[in-house]
Amino acid sequence: MAKRDYYEVLGVERNAPPEEIKKAYRRVAKKLHPDKNAGDKSSEERFKEACEAYEVLSDTEKRAAYDRYGHEGVRFGGGGFSYQNFTHFNDFEDIFSSLFGGMFGGGMQGRGGRMAVERGRDLKVSVTIDLEDAVKGKDAEIALTRLETCEECKGTGARSGSRPKTCPRCRGAGTVRFQQSFFSVNTACDMCRGEGEIIDNPCAACSGRGRTNERGRVKVRVPPGVDSGTMVRITGEGEIGPRNGPRGDLYVEVRVRENGQYERFGDDLLRVIPISFAQAALGDEIGVETFYGPVKISLPAGTQTNRDFRVKGKGMPQLNNPGFKGDLVVRVVVQTPRNLTERERELFRELATIKNEKVAGEKGFFSQIGDEINGLKRKVFGE
Repeated sequence: MAKRDYYEVLGVERNAPPEEIKKAYRRVAKKLHPDKNAGDKSSEERFKEACEAYEVLSDTEKRAAYDRYGHEGVRFGGGGFSYQNFTHFNDFEDIFSSLFGGMFGGGMQGRGGRMAVERGRDLKVSVTIDLEDAVKGKDAEIALTRLETCEECKGTGARSGSRPKTCPRCRGAGTVRFQQSFFSVNTACDMCRGEGEIIDNPCAACSGRGRTNERGRVKVRVPPGVDSGTMVRITGEGEIGPRNGPRGDLYVEVRVRENGQYERFGDDLLRVIPISFAQAALGDEIGVETFYGPVKISLPAGTQTNRDFRVKGKGMPQLNNPGFKGDLVVRVVVQTPRNLTERERELFRELATIKNEKVAGEKGFFSQIGDEINGLKRKVFGE
């Protein structure tokens, strides 16, 4: 018998998006599943047909080959489709669970038995450091609470003097096999929840969990060059796994405090330095403190405010490449003097006169002529 068009099998258009194809497959599979149609060979065959269609149309490459060459482009070896070829187990599990209502311990994701080792959870904490610590690196110690192996039961979950017993249903495997029609699946044992063991007399300290929350401290090396948001991973410092499984990892998020003297721009640092009128006008050599020691900067005569001077290699080290350092940008700002003495005012007025500048408190040329005319009138007319 000739194969039906896969799009026709699922009842979708040829340009249907993946989400629509998935929904159509779920709808058809639920309707035709052999357990809902016991003894109906036609429904069983159509169910297989739907699985085959979805296996092709849900795969981008297979779908492209089918659209171009038809069934010949995706011919299955060995005389047709086999359930062993079906790779979309997650989608199938959704259908399977909806049919049986989770009666087998919550689906097909069993732990694989009591000998299975489960890794502990990863943890995330934060640490706040100064900008200088971000430049040079820092060894920090972090306090945290995490699950540790219960000291009372040594992780078994059973009260002292007792021990867990093998699950009678799965005989310690943690899974049970379910055979239905032409396929079989392993599901987590609902009696022991996939553990393979049952605890009749749980430990009082941990309530049978085998783990308890404990306070602890972890040392972390913050590398040079970090910025706010940098994540430092410490392998094996997360929570202990169930049944003494391996630890997860600890992720430390770094936060760098703002610094009143420096502003950061990537690997460069900006520092603003005030200078006087005299330094700006005449030029000078000034000393600037950096995270690497003092440096000297030569100010040329006539330096204007907000001029930048770049000092190579005195900025932030590059993360994961501390041998490379950004630059320090020194921005000079001419500082206006305040609370001048009378002598200082005279000197500024004298400078203004020399440069023919009009300043507050000084009379211009026409104002001075007017004063002289008024004085002459008073002498002549006795005003």
